[in-house]
Amino acid sequence: MKYWPVLLLSLLPLWAQALEVGERLAPWTLLDQFDQAYTLDNQVQTLLVARSMEAAKLVDAALQGQPKGYLEARHTVFLADIQRMPRLIAKMFAVPHMRDYSYRIMLDRDGRVAPRYPGAQDKVLWLQIKDGQLVAQHEYATAEQLREALEKARP
Repeated sequence: MKYWPVLLLSLLPLWAQALEVGERLAPWTLLDQFDQAYTLDNQVQTLLVARSMEAAKLVDAALQGQPKGYLEARHTVFLADIQRMPRLIAKMFAVPHMRDYSYRIMLDRDGRVAPRYPGAQDKVLWLQIKDGQLVAQHEYATAEQLREALEKARP
């Protein structure tokens, strides 16, 4: 009889559903690489989600040479899932290095937000949002594809 709770808990992830087109994104607040708070609001039109260092490097490559405020002008927010990064490495090396970037990165240090948006680890998830609701989603495997999509999202 004591195995039933374990079985039920192991099946719990199967009941979790992916975000569907038309659903409203739940608001969240995270700190960026400068420890400034940011709250997801209805002004955001695009949410970029990187679940790994490889995916974050794709975003960085796509944004090379772009001026400061490039993402903000496109009402785009970049969310990086860094929960698997050792805290000491993040604090001493990774986050200070991120402060040199010309764009803002919302850092999900505890895995509270990024798991809401399932996708491939090695790709960048693009969530198109209108008035807080998901309109479309895409995944990008190359910096060139992501760069082209960002250019099409001109303000």
